[in-house]
Amino acid sequence: MKLITKPTIALIALMSASAAFAQLAADANGDGVLTIDEVQAAYPDITAESFSTMDLNADGALDEAEVQSAQEAGLMPA
Repeated sequence: MKLITKPTIALIALMSASAAFAQLAADANGDGVLTIDEVQAAYPDITAESFSTMDLNADGALDEAEVQSAQEAGLMPA
């Protein structure tokens, strides 16, 4: 069994937090999801069509899972 050191745990937490921070910084109204206006304010090159592609459940907003999926697919900067 490998021992995980405190610096390793801190690095993992920091990496996870950086993606969450990027989403929170773009979330202008603090509701936990990103609207097309919030996304385009942070990333002006994202079109309505690409936003719709990222909005997997078609609710008009991107939640954390959708942002992560979009980033992993290269549709949104990480």
